[in-house]
Amino acid sequence: MKKVSVIGGGGNVGASAGLYLAERGICEVLLVDIVDGVPQGKGLDLLQAAPLRGYDSRVHGTSDFKDIAGSDVVLVTAGFPRKPGMSRTDLLAKNAEIVGSIGNEIKKHAPGAFVVVVSNPLDIMTFHMKQATGFPAHRVCGMAGVLDSARFRAFIALELGVAVTDVQAMVLGGHGDSMVPLPRYATVSGVTIQDLLEPAVIERLVERTRKGGGEIVALLKTGSAFYAPGASAARMVESILLDNKRFLPAAAWCTGQFGIESTYVGVPVILGAGGVEKIVELPLGDDDLAALRKSADEVKEGIRELAAL
Repeated sequence: MKKVSVIGGGGNVGASAGLYLAERGICEVLLVDIVDGVPQGKGLDLLQAAPLRGYDSRVHGTSDFKDIAGSDVVLVTAGFPRKPGMSRTDLLAKNAEIVGSIGNEIKKHAPGAFVVVVSNPLDIMTFHMKQATGFPAHRVCGMAGVLDSARFRAFIALELGVAVTDVQAMVLGGHGDSMVPLPRYATVSGVTIQDLLEPAVIERLVERTRKGGGEIVALLKTGSAFYAPGASAARMVESILLDNKRFLPAAAWCTGQFGIESTYVGVPVILGAGGVEKIVELPLGDDDLAALRKSADEVKEGIRELAAL
């Protein structure tokens, strides 16, 4: 059976992703966390849920990075949350230290793995992971667009009163306020939402999507989203393990696509057994293309800031 190691598996996002993957029954799941006892306990808990939930996946936990050996995919959810009084640079420096250290462990113990990064700031940390591992770009990608697109889909479904599974959407760009939802590619059973909703309503849904994570943080007050991020990460891992060739938005290394060079940013990709097998250059309107390039420039600025630390 394939093996997936979830770094940061003691946290909410990692444990949620581990559960969703276990329930699919497609891989052994290893939860990895530096807080000894937490990944072991959550792994045992998930294993004990198996008879009730009907899955046969083996789930266990560890605090020893040596145990990730043989992983087909490593999912990285570890990171430091921003706290009051903490600057963006402080957060960037702290998480760069964490992600860089994890990258070195992956390179040492799981040199053949594909890596999916969830840690924030997402696009910058995905770049940092590529640098730390030295892996080719197709084997390192970031999860953001799947989550942002899922939020857009949910908001559209709520607005129209339709099944969320009938809604498709595409959100590109960096994982933040500069993300680029694409209404022209948002459909309900093949019908574009531009034929179903007024422009002002679409713009309201676009703005809610851009601030979707912040909306949940404001409601929870002491945490951030984890069910949807965990499900989004699991979807990407599943596409790699099963060679699904899913067409979805992911933080991928651009080499001229959309006029974007040498950076990670959310773009449409085909994700399969070869990792990021292709970046698909969708036709974009002038405004959307300009917004995507602006978002990529913001990521590049963050990468320069990281290099200066």
